[in-house]
Amino acid sequence: MRLQSRWARLALMLSVLALLAVGCRGDETADDAQDAVDDAVSDAEDTADDAADEVDEATDDAEETADDATDEATDEEGDDAAPAGDVAFDVGVTEEACPDAVNADNGCIYLGTISDLTVGPFAALAVPITDAQTAFWRRVNENGGIGGFDVNTSEYTRDNQYSPEVHSQQYEEIKGSVLALAQSLGSPTTFAILDDLEANNVITAPASWTSAWLFSDVIVESGNTYCVESQNGLDYLAEQAEIGTVMAVHYPGDYGDDGAAGASRWAEANGAEFVDVPTTPGQDNQGEAVNQVVSGGADVVVITTGPADAGTIVGQAAAGGFQGRFLFNSPAFNPGLLQSPAAPAVIAQVTVAGPWEPFQTDTPGHQAMREALGDVTGNDGYTSGWAWSYPLLAVLEQAAANGDLTREGMATALGQITEVDYEGMVPAGAGNLSGDANAAAVRATSIGTPSDAVPSGLESQGFYEGETAASYEFDAPCYEGGV
Repeated sequence: MRLQSRWARLALMLSVLALLAVGCRGDETADDAQDAVDDAVSDAEDTADDAADEVDEATDDAEETADDATDEATDEEGDDAAPAGDVAFDVGVTEEACPDAVNADNGCIYLGTISDLTVGPFAALAVPITDAQTAFWRRVNENGGIGGFDVNTSEYTRDNQYSPEVHSQQYEEIKGSVLALAQSLGSPTTFAILDDLEANNVITAPASWTSAWLFSDVIVESGNTYCVESQNGLDYLAEQAEIGTVMAVHYPGDYGDDGAAGASRWAEANGAEFVDVPTTPGQDNQGEAVNQVVSGGADVVVITTGPADAGTIVGQAAAGGFQGRFLFNSPAFNPGLLQSPAAPAVIAQVTVAGPWEPFQTDTPGHQAMREALGDVTGNDGYTSGWAWSYPLLAVLEQAAANGDLTREGMATALGQITEVDYEGMVPAGAGNLSGDANAAAVRATSIGTPSDAVPSGLESQGFYEGETAASYEFDAPCYEGGV
């Protein structure tokens, strides 16, 4: 109110001048002088009031301009976005610290986990997968977090029982509270929520390897697909003995069908006969599959099931006289098979094709995993849970660097990733999340042989890339052309 003060000083000066005039002119003019004083003061007050009104109007205009600027900034960030320092965020991110935070001054990024933790066919793998992911993100937090935020994967962990219906229900319960999914276990279960994931930019690390993930813009897959596993495994075995007939025993659906389709594509490319044997999950349901293995005359049987069913098929088929080879897609193997009645046949007749080297392998990533997990029995569920987490870490770091941890910002960041640092767990050059299916597809497969001499139950024969997988064109998910 500087104008008001200035006009008040002017009114005082006029009053003083008028009083001086009175003193100079004598009593006879006192009345006239006093009138002059009164008129001057009144004029000055009127002028001051007018100035004050101008000040008030200017202040109102300034405040309206400031409000408009704030509204424009909010509109640019998005109606639901909230800034934390230089990072915008919306769903699943808070300024408040995570529960039991490693860094109390950091905010929190919540990631969901939906896995087969109790009664489903992959529970023996899913529990160590989930434990390894918890350890992975704890290590990230211990290294300072991401852009001023810690990561929490425990608050919204749910059991899907390997049921698409249950998986969908659990997803609906947590999707409004998480930025992304650290794990969505299973191909059919993840397909049940895929449309919603894509519609809402919910970036997801799958616990599966179907080739369909190569064609999704929100799935951050790692390692080779089941299709490539089957092709490389068969190329590897064909170098040891001629393969005239290939049989695929598999669950129906995109998991089993993708592994079986890889075997079918290999047979077509290499002039072999192919026999398709779908089978229903459950150890009591494997009788027909066992009969077909024993009587089918296949040189190699590709198994794409859960571990318990795979052990039943191998053990009973071997007891029935089958002397050929079994090739497991990676989820079919678990070290527990080496303590089962099928153990002798598993050791003698099984080869395992997988996306990465076993638990005991000496790479920086494997070493970091073992240190973070502490005293655990080796299991490649741990290896998978750890390795699957790297691409989501890369997307989160890129989004934070971009200053945008919203779901839309995550989608933008994913499109900027051309390679992921797996700390040596996956062949160099893997993780082109921005490329097309053929650019993104990993063509190398880890070949393992079952052994009770190592903690993971698998002795590695190294990464292998055969001619069939190297030349395969992914113009659609492998199984879409039929098994």
